[in-house]
Amino acid sequence: MGKRVKTEIGDIFSVELENGNKKYFQYIANDRTQLNSDVIRSFKREYPARVIPDYSELLKGDIEFHAHTVINIGVKQGLYMQEGKSIVYPTLEEVLFRDTNDYGNKVGDEPIKVSERWFVWKINDEGFRKVGKLEGENRIAEIGIVIPPFAIAERIRTGKYNFVYPDFD
Repeated sequence: MGKRVKTEIGDIFSVELENGNKKYFQYIANDRTQLNSDVIRSFKREYPARVIPDYSELLKGDIEFHAHTVINIGVKQGLYMQEGKSIVYPTLEEVLFRDTNDYGNKVGDEPIKVSERWFVWKINDEGFRKVGKLEGENRIAEIGIVIPPFAIAERIRTGKYNFVYPDFD
């Protein structure tokens, strides 16, 4: 039986890149409105593999994306390494997610490439707002489905997810 992985809000994890460097993400919340999944904040800056970053500087750095996932599975699969812990900074009030019911399709049907039936929400906000077409601040909302750990690692490494999901324009 595999070792139990214990994670807590504030924990910091690394993902090894193809060039041997690392990028980091922090476990920032649980979103009870999205299967009580782990919410992460991934940072843009790369660090050499042997350098342990100053976490206060790391957390002040540019944010690449936010996502819902299951961290302990990614650790068990060797996709992420648990590195340390720090306070969650900046605050969570501005983190915005989006989803659409146009995701997925029946066998034989063409997937919907552009949706105009979006809804958005913030972490633990049970008031999902139907917004239709994504406009204004809603255009920066991240995909809000619970994303498998391998897809999180892929996005950290390449800048994009490895699955099909409707766009908004």
